[in-house]
Amino acid sequence: MTTLPSPMLRALELARAAAQAGEVPVGAVIVDPATGEIIGEGANAPVMAHDPTAHAEIIALRSAAAKLGNYRLTGLHLYVTLEPCAMCAGAISFARIGKVIYAATDPKGGAILHGPRFFQQPTCHWRPEVEQDDANDIEAGDMLREFFRSRR
Repeated sequence: MTTLPSPMLRALELARAAAQAGEVPVGAVIVDPATGEIIGEGANAPVMAHDPTAHAEIIALRSAAAKLGNYRLTGLHLYVTLEPCAMCAGAISFARIGKVIYAATDPKGGAILHGPRFFQQPTCHWRPEVEQDDANDIEAGDMLREFFRSRR
């Protein structure tokens, strides 16, 4: 298990690796806030994995759950380079993540600040604390814009 000074910097590294693999550049890291230990991580991989659910957050959740031997990740923090979509927000809620820290907002596909605002819905049974990482939002957003610009 690994400890890093900044989980978001690791998430950005994972996002860069996803872009180099031809995937949308999103990275996610799950951390135990008490120790700073990285419990799980993931990078977008739906194209490579032939799996529409292989978003960075889902891969990180699966990794952390396997490592802990429990699908409940209560109290852990999820750092992700892009505002999670509705699918990922649902999985985050089911996993009982304690806090979500995201870098770039996603007005088109995001589901926390935008769109369905999943955690604000009465049908959402677990609401993590949510925070935007203003220190890394520009880098994460630029990486995404460059990725899509290069494909047009």
